[in-house]
Amino acid sequence: MPSEISQNGISPVSLLDSLLVAASRAGADAADAVLIDERALSVRQRLGRMEEVTRAESTELGLRVLIGRKGGQSAAIVSSSDRDPRNFAALAERAVAMARAVPPDPFAGLAEHESTGPFAALELDDFSDPAPAVLAARAAAAEDAARAVAGVTNTEDAEASWSRTSLVLVTTGGFAGATCRTSHSHYVTALAGEGTQMQRDYDYTTATHEADLIAPELIGRNAGERAVARLNPVRLASSCLPVVFEPRVAGSLVGHLAGAINGAAVARGTSFLKDRMGQQILPRGIAVHDDPVRARGLRSRPFDGEGIAGRALSLVEDGMLCSWILDCRSARQLGLASTGHAARGVASPPSPAPSNLWLAAGVLAPDALIADIAEGVYVSELIGMGVNPVTGDYSRGAAGFVIRRGQRAEPVAGITIAGNLAEMFMRLTPASDLEFRRGTDAPTVRIEAMAIAGA
Repeated sequence: MPSEISQNGISPVSLLDSLLVAASRAGADAADAVLIDERALSVRQRLGRMEEVTRAESTELGLRVLIGRKGGQSAAIVSSSDRDPRNFAALAERAVAMARAVPPDPFAGLAEHESTGPFAALELDDFSDPAPAVLAARAAAAEDAARAVAGVTNTEDAEASWSRTSLVLVTTGGFAGATCRTSHSHYVTALAGEGTQMQRDYDYTTATHEADLIAPELIGRNAGERAVARLNPVRLASSCLPVVFEPRVAGSLVGHLAGAINGAAVARGTSFLKDRMGQQILPRGIAVHDDPVRARGLRSRPFDGEGIAGRALSLVEDGMLCSWILDCRSARQLGLASTGHAARGVASPPSPAPSNLWLAAGVLAPDALIADIAEGVYVSELIGMGVNPVTGDYSRGAAGFVIRRGQRAEPVAGITIAGNLAEMFMRLTPASDLEFRRGTDAPTVRIEAMAIAGA
């Protein structure tokens, strides 16, 4: 259980139990309540001087009430930062009054089969509480390393941060669960060149355990070298070329796939993959996985926002779509069972969302993946969000490098890459360089024959 307790000494589970009792007395037929405590600290510096130290502490609780029985329940949510049980009756009465004004939803309701545990030990809390001086040293080390790179002329900022978040969920169905996680990160943004020829780039690292962070000196040096490498970009003529996405941006393709197989979008009919279950959507041999119970994972969780235990899930196997990403409501709409992917906050209802999501690695090293490309584009940055989730049409600004005769060559900027995601997915080839760094991860990815709009 989280170590945080309410100001009056009541445990978090007991506190939420009393809120659910208040909801039942107010007329709710079912309810769930969530309590989130967070402490956070960040230190920002620029050009060797500390600019900002921020410490924040927050407590929020949310109550969802349901009126009615199976076949149609009306739901409403209220949230508050007030943890005093003496005020729970008024909060519950407001929620019930709101629910009575809402039309019944045939798909609303608590989970039918909540988990009882024991839950997997995921090592999400390293029990740290760093002092500002510790974070300041990390930020300084990252910025100093970036500024030491020849050609770097400035920095936007460098920051190191830490947070601890505790979450408790209790439902009238009998579920009670708690989890606590820490998060550590540092980043730096470096600038190279002068005036209108200036270029910028960045690097960062995030981990649940401080010991798993990449050293700030490596982050800083990488940011500086990336910025310098982008100086004096060329413009390409419009054409149709192979496009290679570096891992940092390749994860966005996996994110678009996750959005297209999100149960809420599928149930609404607003996904270009809504009719593709059991069909091939990626080349043979390619897989996409989601695993909420990976130890120390950035998005790991022992249970989801509705009290269903996390479990590893294959979304695509051998190129075939084999699962949607579902919470209870979207599962009911589709006549299926939840996959345990409900996410929620204190002021919003559960909705489906991935956890630790990744595109499985391929067999070719990145150099081998581009070795036969006579001319192409290596993308290191994407700009804008020109993606139509209904049709799959894809158009985004991009920058990176020209690929010539199988080698990464001069930098390129001011281009747009375009295609259709359904077609892009079928032309996708992953490299072997997968690393778990971002929550949604992918190796280097090559896609054949995308439209390039340039000069």
